Amino acid sequence: MTDQITDQITAPATDQDELTGTGLDTLREVEQRVLWLSTAIVDHANRVRPNPTGLKVGGHQASSASITSIMTALWFEHLRPEDRVSVKPHASPVLHAIEYLLGTLDEKYLTTLRAFGGLQSYPSRTKDPVPADYSTGSVGIGATAPIWGAISRRYVGSHFTPQATGRQYSLVGDAELDEGAVWEAVLDPMVADLGEIVWIVDFNRQSLDRVVPVQGGERTASLFAAAGWQVITVKYGAVLEELFTRPGGDALRERIDTMSNPEYQRLLRHSADRLRELLPGTGPRAADIGAVLAGVDDDRLTEAFRSLGGHDHAALRRAFDAIDDTRPTVIIAYTVKGYGLPTAGHPQNHSALLKADQIEELAARVGVLADQPWQRFAPGSAAAELCSRAAARLRRAPEATAPPPAVPADLGRTPTGSATTQSALGRALLDLNRAAPEAGARVVTVSPDVSSSTNLGGWVNKVGVWSTTERTDWFADDRETILHWRERPSGQHIELGIAEVNLVSLLGELGATWSRWGQPLLPIGVLYDPFVTRALEPWSYGIYAGGQSILVGTPSGVTLAPEGGAHQSIITPSVGIEQPGCTTWEPAFALDTEWCLLAALGQLGRPGGTSAYLRLSTRSVDQALAAIPTDPAARERRRRQVVAGGYALRRTQGTPDATIVAMGALVPEALQAAERLERLGTAVDVICVTSPDLLFRAVQARRGKSDAPSWILDTLFPADRAAPLTTVLDGHPHTLAFLAGLAKGGATHLGVTQFGQSGDLESVHRAHGIDADSIVGAVLDLTD
Repeated sequence: MTDQITDQITAPATDQDELTGTGLDTLREVEQRVLWLSTAIVDHANRVRPNPTGLKVGGHQASSASITSIMTALWFEHLRPEDRVSVKPHASPVLHAIEYLLGTLDEKYLTTLRAFGGLQSYPSRTKDPVPADYSTGSVGIGATAPIWGAISRRYVGSHFTPQATGRQYSLVGDAELDEGAVWEAVLDPMVADLGEIVWIVDFNRQSLDRVVPVQGGERTASLFAAAGWQVITVKYGAVLEELFTRPGGDALRERIDTMSNPEYQRLLRHSADRLRELLPGTGPRAADIGAVLAGVDDDRLTEAFRSLGGHDHAALRRAFDAIDDTRPTVIIAYTVKGYGLPTAGHPQNHSALLKADQIEELAARVGVLADQPWQRFAPGSAAAELCSRAAARLRRAPEATAPPPAVPADLGRTPTGSATTQSALGRALLDLNRAAPEAGARVVTVSPDVSSSTNLGGWVNKVGVWSTTERTDWFADDRETILHWRERPSGQHIELGIAEVNLVSLLGELGATWSRWGQPLLPIGVLYDPFVTRALEPWSYGIYAGGQSILVGTPSGVTLAPEGGAHQSIITPSVGIEQPGCTTWEPAFALDTEWCLLAALGQLGRPGGTSAYLRLSTRSVDQALAAIPTDPAARERRRRQVVAGGYALRRTQGTPDATIVAMGALVPEALQAAERLERLGTAVDVICVTSPDLLFRAVQARRGKSDAPSWILDTLFPADRAAPLTTVLDGHPHTLAFLAGLAKGGATHLGVTQFGQSGDLESVHRAHGIDADSIVGAVLDLTD
């Protein structure tokens, strides 16, 4: 490993004052107590707490032990109140043990790991009694969250209130680096300038099922270095480094350096006698290695072999001191999974639990009583004083939170002519900027390199692109350039590379600035609807973690006919119904889009707020079909119905023979079908659904399963107009199938259930059975 790739950090044994000084001895004492507490927290949840169902509780003693040294060093020596930390999911017991020693977590919670209302299985910002800085648990997503948190913090600082320049730490297991989301984030061009980013990789070379078969240290270092990161490797601890200085020690270093991961892990499990036999190997310098080992007693030998840098406080201290705050840093800290436990190094130790006698032995070694597991350090002791100083240093001042801006419900414009719901988004943002500048100033849009193809060009030209520094627009004088890329700290659009996971991960953090940094933003992420499902899991995790944002999927459905099956989304309408913490809308007209967008913006940046998903289309529709009332009171009534879930677009005289319920881009087909049916003597109502999500909540509320308002059902489906129901949408038909319970005389559900293909609009709609002919036929089948 060359110096061009990594700074190699060691803890030389010659620095005896540092290695044996009171400071490090005390730090080791605290580390041992953290190890005990984290192990005992898991032990109590699994072995002590009553479990009448016998359902596995779980926990990760070995994964926690792997990173205990690192977390002890970070919290008790280096962390500052302005810093933030994302903790790897399986180390949550370590986090809670540290919180307890710092006095922020009450003792009563130590017995509640994975219990209802207790400590969560993984660090949670919204559900743990001491909110974590970042929620983790979704592998790869929590690791990258501090990157997006750093960008959000900088954005808030450049637009509103100056922010402290704290570091953003990610504590990552090496197996987590297999996640593609990690490298999508690391490689984004915006990340290379974030000097506050520090990742610490718990490099224990084990995953859930096995020992990682190949050595990955140099490869990992090279990948980070190629992305412009500072790479610091902390490989060996002082005890092993001391052996390397002896005659023949260079051969011992080379032997361990080149040893496969499985062989190293297996040797960890051997006695000193077997180590002396097997460690020299069969190479030409085996005798030299044997001579080195012969001069070491048994206890020292077993200690030395597991003396890795991630467990050596002197080496860790040097690593932290070497961080270059002008670029992102990764510290690759070699560790042993299960360090300090009887399960250390075993390939199946991931979920292994210590037995009762092993817990007793650990307690005796650490100096606590197993039947009094939650003992604190004696008042006045060096360890107690270290905890007290760390607690005082890390105490954060309460964050004053600015109120969210007032968002108007209606901008007063009535669109005419032909328009798409996609184009209505960009127009509504520009109108909002003019009508309500305070709200407009809080809007920030994010796009994965699709601003021009999703009709955000006008908005981007108006507000500019956000950048940490102002950059030259080399095409400013080019008359053929339509989209102007003016990058400056005052910009309100953030452009990322083509990586939807990055987009929604940033969206989640922008949506959390109201509670994290005291400044509410109104973040809107725009991406192609077919890729919403790719982005869904990290966006959902952002909502779980407290982020409030708007996700816009456009264009959508098979209505994007020439694009073919690869770009035709089918399942996204029902995804919107099923996503917690989110309201979904699929408007049919431009003004519906504006009203839904404004309603969504009004729910952001506040306690109890919610996210939203808008599914838009590039189909151009005659806006006269919306029949917007001209009377102000009637217009407001229509607006209320639009944002509540739907409205009656066509009411036949007298009692209807059938009702057509349509959503989004297929409303014109529904109206055509209704007119044809009327000529055939079948009287038809047409209901335009704008939010299947809100209508489903209303149905549940009517049955006592929700506290959502249900008045919209009485408005759209009054009992005296109940009739056979035909639903149609450009998506999977089960999205609206729940409305069958409101029908009288049966229901038929039309939609898309197969992959699409390229073609003209008429052909594609006919192929999927969502054209006007299919609607007419479905209604006649129900009514004849």
